Amino acid sequence: MKPSNQQGFNAIDLFSGAGGLTLGLKRAGFRVVGAVELDDLAAETYSANHPEVQLWQEDIRGLDPRKVRRALGLRRGELHLLAGCPPCQGFSSLRTRWRSISVEDDRNELLFRFLDFVVEFRPRAIMMENVPALARDSRFFVFAEKLQCLGYYISTDVLDAAAFGVPQRRRRLIVLAGDSKPISLAQPIPYRYTVRETIGFLPEAGNSGDSLHDLPETRTAKVVALIRAIPKDGGSRSSLGKDHQLDCHKRCKGFYDVYGRMSWNDVAPTITGGCANPSKGRFLHPDQDRCITLREAALLQGFPMTYKFSLRRGKYSAAEMIGNALPPEFVQRQAAQVIKHLGG
Repeated sequence: MKPSNQQGFNAIDLFSGAGGLTLGLKRAGFRVVGAVELDDLAAETYSANHPEVQLWQEDIRGLDPRKVRRALGLRRGELHLLAGCPPCQGFSSLRTRWRSISVEDDRNELLFRFLDFVVEFRPRAIMMENVPALARDSRFFVFAEKLQCLGYYISTDVLDAAAFGVPQRRRRLIVLAGDSKPISLAQPIPYRYTVRETIGFLPEAGNSGDSLHDLPETRTAKVVALIRAIPKDGGSRSSLGKDHQLDCHKRCKGFYDVYGRMSWNDVAPTITGGCANPSKGRFLHPDQDRCITLREAALLQGFPMTYKFSLRRGKYSAAEMIGNALPPEFVQRQAAQVIKHLGG
């Protein structure tokens, strides 16, 4: 989706992470004026890519929304869009018992901290993204009710990012809220971008000159042999038979995508924080005997080749940043709907 030239609308990115949300907002036409992120590695990455944005690197629970508003020189009602993705680990189905109950995690309450910023800024529009499990949590119903009491009209749905130009399956809850009328969610596009289109052009990993593409792998001989044996282009360890599987896989049922290969002509599976480890999901390259690189993971998330990710804490911390990011293309398409609502 081509970026808009409209630059008349401002936005704030709460829980900004590595900056995927900010990048999507910018591409839609927003001028991101402020961001909040606690993690030092994510904040470092964010500032490297968005140096013009005023970033508060601190715990949002101790950050006074009035302080932020005054520092940005905004009166109530002058902010066009408040956007963010409150940390969702506590709501994630991977941390619930058989995906049926919510985990008690104090980060879940950050949903209401987001609401505190809504009350202080009274933005023209609101965008929030999160895991689908949040839509079934009682706290979400309280959150939505409070927004309605403040006069906002809410549109919400669980959408697959693959239907909006992102080359991976990624189901996310999206919430758009307008101060005068509902904001329609973006409509899916008919085309699906494949793994081949997204990473097939890259040079061989290891000697490309791109640090995100060249980080080496360290595997035991047994794991290397397992990876080599998995059929190319979408193959799975389940096709090898029990005699050729790792002992831990013989004892465990489920998680069948572990040590699986991506398919060239399909979208990728959800890129998670474990995307640099084949034991965490279907993260093997379609035909090379390795896990996808950090650059490949970032491209499958929708980041451009030029996007920087700090490697100061090593490969796996960078992978977690990439996997936790919001796909910019998905954000851009939803943010374009907000631009329409604002009259852009």
